[in-house]
Amino acid sequence: MSLKVPKANQIQLFKEGYKQLSGIEDAVLRNIQAVGELSDLVRTSFGPNGRNKLLINHLGKLFVTSDAATILREMEVVHPAAKLVVMASQAQEAEMGDSTNMVIILAGELLKKAEHLLVMGLHPSEVIKGYELACVKALAEIENLSCSKLPIPFTQTALASALKPAIASKQYGNEDTLSSLVAEAAMSVMPTNPKNFNVDNVRVVKIMGGSLANSRVVQGMVFGREPEGIIKKVKKAKVAVYTCGIDVSQTETKGTVLIHNKEEMLNFTRGEEQQLEKIFTEISDSGVKVVIAGAQVGELALHYLNRLNVAVLKIPSKFDLRRVCRVVGATPLARIGAPTPEEAGYVDVFETIEVGGDRVTVLRQLVDGDEGFSGQTGKTKTATIVLRGATQNSLDDLERAVDDGVNVIKSLMKDQRLVPGAGATELELARRVETYGSGLKGLAQHGVKRYASALEVIPKTLAENALGGSEGNEVLSRLWAKHEQKGGEAWGVDVEAESDGTLQATEYKILDSLVAKSWAIRLATEAAVSVLGVDSIIMSKPAGGPKVPQQAGNWDEDD
Repeated sequence: MSLKVPKANQIQLFKEGYKQLSGIEDAVLRNIQAVGELSDLVRTSFGPNGRNKLLINHLGKLFVTSDAATILREMEVVHPAAKLVVMASQAQEAEMGDSTNMVIILAGELLKKAEHLLVMGLHPSEVIKGYELACVKALAEIENLSCSKLPIPFTQTALASALKPAIASKQYGNEDTLSSLVAEAAMSVMPTNPKNFNVDNVRVVKIMGGSLANSRVVQGMVFGREPEGIIKKVKKAKVAVYTCGIDVSQTETKGTVLIHNKEEMLNFTRGEEQQLEKIFTEISDSGVKVVIAGAQVGELALHYLNRLNVAVLKIPSKFDLRRVCRVVGATPLARIGAPTPEEAGYVDVFETIEVGGDRVTVLRQLVDGDEGFSGQTGKTKTATIVLRGATQNSLDDLERAVDDGVNVIKSLMKDQRLVPGAGATELELARRVETYGSGLKGLAQHGVKRYASALEVIPKTLAENALGGSEGNEVLSRLWAKHEQKGGEAWGVDVEAESDGTLQATEYKILDSLVAKSWAIRLATEAAVSVLGVDSIIMSKPAGGPKVPQQAGNWDEDD
């Protein structure tokens, strides 16, 4: 009797519904294709002449932006390999706040270049080895490309010029106005040790109407609403912050009250009123002149606070409430009552001002030398950039540009070195890595050379977005010729194409942060290597019931 040998396809390793893709053809090349599509999508948004994307997210909110971090966040990418690259760009956003698009474009190009080598028969491990060697070489060489440093102590002018390239990539044409606003705000909150600069101390408030030229920096924290009560201005005041609503507390159970005569009717609410009055008198007696509430403020409570000359401001956002506590040095209280001296905060100026027809409330801490300075310790200086614009979408995009600018300041506080921008640094690194690859032996040299050609994608994309596809290749050829000459490290792409499409980046002060660029190169390489190192994709069956059928009709139909 012969033994039965089970066939290979009868072995069930996973539960029903699992999907498995493996091998170069099914897994690696498909992953490369997915990342390539993602990088092509954001590539057209790169640089000062990058095009905007119009996105509608799952909540129906509209975004018009060229900021890669926002595009990727709202797109909800589901492909696992593309997600790896998105995670790398998010790490760049968290670490440096800028160059997110560079991570995606470079990772996508590295994988496209690797595809040719894999099709020719190279093993992924040899490509990975070449890429890792090239990355180490590129990071070592970028250290030698530093052309200038931000002067210490920092000046507002120097800071503004260092911010311009980062802001110009989002808001080309408005970079002068925005960079001076960001530099002014940052200088006003700069701590004694610049390395302790906190990006959260520069806030943004968007007020519709007017134009960008009407934007200004307000010293202090600005809220786009008026105080609740009649007191609109207080100086040198104690502050109490409450996370709860300032109102009569409701009981959890319902009760019935039987009233027999008019005296009982009059006395019914008097006890409650007296209790409330006692609480607010205690708060006022403790020296508190400003009350900040995290929820609703009752009418009766407001009546007593007005009578006691206490200003009341309602801040519904818990994040803003937390920031206010940091600015005034207060402890948020979850109960109504007089704060202890340790729990109370202090503000030098609490006032309501008008910005373009809108009334806003400002909490300002004065510095030594200002009139009315109290000398109180434990306060945090804050500056708010009040942005003006015609539409909500344009204001949102201006805010993203400001956010990038503030994060660039943070990275410059850690490392003041600057490298030539406009794609000059990447092309010079490509040239040096190419030379390094030519001197290597073994199969890894192919990976190193492909890495060098992938670095060309940054100047090439800048040129293509500004001048068109055919002109982009010509500009790249001219740049190569100039970089081959001695002292040609700073030649980059001229997006305005005044002459032959090239310019001396240092001469025009187009300088980028060295540390942001090195992080982008490192993260892009890590993401590309992670994708190349995958040889099998195993997907389990998604949880949940059947999908709800979508309604017929188009998203942009009127009814």
